Amino acid sequence: MSEEKKNKSGFVALLGRPNIGKSTLMNFLVGQKVAITSNKPQTTRNKISGIYTTNDMQVVFVDTPGIFKPHVELDDYMDKASVSSLNEVDLILFMVEPEKMGKGDQYIIELLKKVTVPVFLVINKVDQVNPNELLPIIDDYRQLGIFKEYLPISATQGIGITDLNKVLYDYLPEGPAYYDPDQITDRPEYFMVAELIREQILQLTAEEVPHAAAVWVEQMNKHENNKLQIEATIYVEKSGQKGIIIGKNGSMLKKIGINSRKQIEDLLGEKVNLHLWVKVQRNWRSDPRFLKQIGYNTKDLT
Repeated sequence: MSEEKKNKSGFVALLGRPNIGKSTLMNFLVGQKVAITSNKPQTTRNKISGIYTTNDMQVVFVDTPGIFKPHVELDDYMDKASVSSLNEVDLILFMVEPEKMGKGDQYIIELLKKVTVPVFLVINKVDQVNPNELLPIIDDYRQLGIFKEYLPISATQGIGITDLNKVLYDYLPEGPAYYDPDQITDRPEYFMVAELIREQILQLTAEEVPHAAAVWVEQMNKHENNKLQIEATIYVEKSGQKGIIIGKNGSMLKKIGINSRKQIEDLLGEKVNLHLWVKVQRNWRSDPRFLKQIGYNTKDLT
């Protein structure tokens, strides 16, 4: 008679340079969007937890902002959010591209040398390279002597995910689930709504505009005509950016609203009326007081 598998549970940090595919991997594993994605770097600004539950394992993935050297107050917040997560988890997945180790990777590796929890090297986007090219890359990282496992994957194609799940189960501690099996994130709905709006700004605008935009949900608790009424403000740093977000005769803001509403309705499972405003808040990314006001609270990250 086979022995019944023990239940495992724990927290796993996803770490790596910006735009490496951390959010894509977490969304794939959870089976539903819990973190926004785009082809622009620095998409993720907060630590966002995705909850992945199977019959014998619950993994709380902490999707950290991509680590890079800070330039403004918001960058500093994002970096502290990533670094703080290293001391709060059971395992760390360090994600890299299938290419030679770069300066950004080396910067993170110096941080990883100080942690005591197991660290796995996850080489993402392996569907884009010849398998023979992976061996010298793995050898370079193996020489560092800090990784317990080496896992080639593709977060978009699902390659290597079965092996990743097996390794996670092997290393996680025994214990009951932290969350209800149907729960997929620890973030409140208003946060997810703001992120979905910001995702559309990332996808539909260019240059400095996406990174100069923040979204704050003012209200989403009132129903009229069987629709949830959501009011949200998009903050930008310059008048010119406001003009781009609004667009000619309001065309861009309308497009952002229509696309966001569809995503929000899928998330919440109900019909929504979405009202968007655009305001200029000069240099908000370097204003600690305003960052705190719109949810980027650094007090527990230092």
